[in-house]
Amino acid sequence: MTATTSTAYSRDLGDELRLLRETCTNLNGRALAIHLGWDPSKVSNIEHGKARASEIDLVQFLTACGKDLDYFHEFRNRYHNAFDPYFAQVSDNLRTLAMTESMAKKITAYDVLTVNGLMQTENYARTLITETRWHDEAEVEKFVQIRMERQAVMRRPNRPECVFYIHELALQMLLGDAKTVEDQYLRLLFNTHVLRVVPADVKAAAFQSKCTIYEFEKAPPVAYTETDMVQVFAQDSAAVEQSRRLFERLDAVALDEEQSRSKLAEYVSGLREDPHDHGTDLA
Repeated sequence: MTATTSTAYSRDLGDELRLLRETCTNLNGRALAIHLGWDPSKVSNIEHGKARASEIDLVQFLTACGKDLDYFHEFRNRYHNAFDPYFAQVSDNLRTLAMTESMAKKITAYDVLTVNGLMQTENYARTLITETRWHDEAEVEKFVQIRMERQAVMRRPNRPECVFYIHELALQMLLGDAKTVEDQYLRLLFNTHVLRVVPADVKAAAFQSKCTIYEFEKAPPVAYTETDMVQVFAQDSAAVEQSRRLFERLDAVALDEEQSRSKLAEYVSGLREDPHDHGTDLA
């Protein structure tokens, strides 16, 4: 076992090992350590992603959980990159992202063309996933449900401190019917205490990639971005610093809370004054 700096992915895989221990054995962490002849702190550090387990460690741990050699090879292949400062995975794998959001003490995000996933209404999320992912209906509903469940972090008493920057272009991208659009505007309007709108005339900001910085109590910050195909977690200090500079620039040009509220109210009023049929699908 090698002590090292934890990453979003090492914490995720460490938690996966903890779940295996809890579901496949009747042993707590200390009892498993005694069973394996390890120091009790070793199980804790591995399960919290704070230390890299050797291949022998993984074999012993997974064998104690009743797993076979095929399972070991599959897990080892994933674990190989667990402590890399950059990590990428397919966008449909949401476990690492959900765990990162759940552990964060502060979330600062910027979105250009869509509302951030933690601020989306259910119908907006459903329309967006349907239009961009081309999943079948059952898959769409699964991802919608996961997105709604992720939003539980926003309702916790100890919820993370959040600032969501959103470019005005996202407000102009009308997804779904008029009710879906209006409900999404209202969701944002009622949450302007965590929202900053970047005006449409700040065109340079529209060419920036979407970005999020997650900050933690006892772990280094993580910069995150995603496309429809891939999620990228970067713990490298240069990547985090570059992301911080982006948010400094956005802070200088974005509307404040009251101005953002007024801007959103304009969009709600404009939608209600639209003479066209409100039942028409706008996507």
